[in-house]
Amino acid sequence: MGTLYLDRRNLRLRLDGKRLVIDEPDARPRGVPLALLERVVMQGWVQFDSGVLAALAEQGASVVCLSARHSRRTAILLGPGHGDARRRLAQYQLTFDPASRLILARRLIAGKLRAQIRLLETAQAQRPDMRKPLHDGLATLRGLLPALAIAADRDTVLGLEGAGAAAHFAALTALFPPSLHFTGRNRRPPRDPVNACLSLGYTLLHFEAVRAAYGAGLDPLLGFFHEPAYGRESLACDLIEPLRPRLDGWVWHLFRERRLREGDFVLDKGACLLAKEGRQTFYAGYEGWIPPLRRYLRHESYRLARWLNEQAPDWAARENNDVG
Repeated sequence: MGTLYLDRRNLRLRLDGKRLVIDEPDARPRGVPLALLERVVMQGWVQFDSGVLAALAEQGASVVCLSARHSRRTAILLGPGHGDARRRLAQYQLTFDPASRLILARRLIAGKLRAQIRLLETAQAQRPDMRKPLHDGLATLRGLLPALAIAADRDTVLGLEGAGAAAHFAALTALFPPSLHFTGRNRRPPRDPVNACLSLGYTLLHFEAVRAAYGAGLDPLLGFFHEPAYGRESLACDLIEPLRPRLDGWVWHLFRERRLREGDFVLDKGACLLAKEGRQTFYAGYEGWIPPLRRYLRHESYRLARWLNEQAPDWAARENNDVG
């Protein structure tokens, strides 16, 4: 099973031996073996006691709670993390090394730009009627890569990333029908069906990155491109940057293949929200799409941890030289 989505009203969770039992009004109880669970996504009103959380944590399952209204994350529970504290110590050292952070930031955003280019190239082949906006977006994105390679500081990288995002979304708007009212990225709240899906997708992807970083022994709060900010897992933000265009493309195909339509959304006080059946379609599609990206996030998290361990002696030598 892997992931359990709980997105109904008035659910109650309880333990029955090594099973998690889901009680729902006017329905038979459902049981899921704890051993099959890696993550639980809750949205809406779900009742449980601390014993349920303890059992999930002991199993190594992670839990994310989403707000019922805007699909924003409100809480994350992570299971046991990696036991090697040296990885976090090396990560803390990285936050005070601008040169190393710049190298990592350039690689990160180069990966994002290349992913944006691949998406628009794919779209250009499938939508020749939108050749002009897609061509313009591709020209801008391709032109940013050489500038990124010689970027001398984080602010320059940040500016190039912003220019790429603007060009990417300007081209992306051409792929969706006018009836969806998608004119660019907006959030908190999302105001159209496309942005409703992007916001929920980014939230789930961020959860995957927090889980991967934590499992690799890293501190999700400390990134190298995103600066530390109160309440934000900046490393998770870093890890998903190259994956955002992949999610954008998947959302495009949800609408292109008519798996989601305007009727799957509701407007509530200016916010565009996925309705119940729309969320079920979204979650089912997400579980079919996400496995390779979960593997990527685990791989990149452990790769970063190994790199940090290799760099730690160099940082220690620099400090000793400074003191001496």
